[in-house]
Amino acid sequence: MGSAVLKISDLDGRVLTIERGLSDNVLGTTKSSRTRRLTLGKTTIEMIEKHVKQWDKEFDRAEGDDWLFSADPSRSSYLKIDLLSRRMRRLGSRAGVSNRALHRLRHAVATHLVGSGKLLKAQARLGHRDPSTTLRHYAHATILDDDDVADEINNLLAFG
Repeated sequence: MGSAVLKISDLDGRVLTIERGLSDNVLGTTKSSRTRRLTLGKTTIEMIEKHVKQWDKEFDRAEGDDWLFSADPSRSSYLKIDLLSRRMRRLGSRAGVSNRALHRLRHAVATHLVGSGKLLKAQARLGHRDPSTTLRHYAHATILDDDDVADEINNLLAFG
């Protein structure tokens, strides 16, 4: 889960660079040991910028203390996975979301993309090395909309 170890400096405009991860709450490389880049939505960027400005105005922080998700206002340390997960569940509860969990957001995005025919974009966002991995986990989301193919085969095989 890389989201807990993101730094404000990992953002360049709307592009987020993911190069760190946590394994058993130990900071290191990402699960795949590869750096990934994701484009974030404008609303997400606005929310992050507003949050950072508010914290910067209210609290002093030292150079280099720029963890995006931090347990303290100084941003001198990253959030541990369990604390981030608890906060996500609490926010989901307040918003009336059932089955709230941070990892469900990842699955929801992947399911939406695969269901929309964007397998390669889902693969890139998930960080899967091979699209077959993405398809193996999200094939249930593909829509069976091949009536045109069935009709074409039918016409090809039709005797007439």
